[in-house]
Amino acid sequence: MFKGFNAKYPEYEVVTPQTNKSFTVRSINVAEEERMKGSFVSPQKVTEHLNRIIFESLVKKPKEITDYESFLKFVTTKDRDALLYGLYHISYEEIRNYDVTCTSCRKEYPVTIKASDTFSANLYPEDDILRKTFNVELPVTKGVTAVIKQPTLDDELTMYKRQSVQPGAKLDVLTETLAVSQFQQDHIEKTEPVVYSERSDIVDAYMTLPPKDRRAISDKYREEFGKYEVALKMISHCKHCGNEDLMNIDLVENFFRMVYGL
Repeated sequence: MFKGFNAKYPEYEVVTPQTNKSFTVRSINVAEEERMKGSFVSPQKVTEHLNRIIFESLVKKPKEITDYESFLKFVTTKDRDALLYGLYHISYEEIRNYDVTCTSCRKEYPVTIKASDTFSANLYPEDDILRKTFNVELPVTKGVTAVIKQPTLDDELTMYKRQSVQPGAKLDVLTETLAVSQFQQDHIEKTEPVVYSERSDIVDAYMTLPPKDRRAISDKYREEFGKYEVALKMISHCKHCGNEDLMNIDLVENFFRMVYGL
């Protein structure tokens, strides 16, 4: 009967870009790879599997993260990208056979590069991002203010679970609304504004906004929260015409490519 090897999995320290917390992740194993292969059912299942795999790979974590539920509440969606990078780096190291389409000749060619050579991070300068909110006065829908925040993994999973009750909204729109904690509408007969904080009300309200209001919310989110993230970028040279391109690598897509051995 197999009783296990004594080998120690490789480990890698990750500092999350938004909450500024230190984690140590270990390499995944074959059994975990196989579990990931069964997650291509729905975006919710993919996200749940990814969160679980990351959590179970944590060798060291902040003291406030004591279980999976607290992990979801204290880790942001941008922080997860950093943890996923750490998991990818220590498990696979290379980004192999990444297909690039040349912006000049439009021909496709594969690129292989070390993940660490593509990595950069912009860290939030404080340590209280989960308590931060900002008001966005909508430029077109007068008298309405959107209050934005940085969503956590718990916010994201809650959105997925409620997705079926918002049949008119596409997934990318629902994801955008995660940054909105409430809408406040001025009321001429009351001193206090009318507040819409239920998730279904937020989505319904968001769907009625004109594009300029949507852009105002997106721009403010990017300014205050979204720019604090990790990024994977590489310079590639077309093997057909020599054109140079700066590419943004989709880490989630590439993670699954490696899991499937593509």
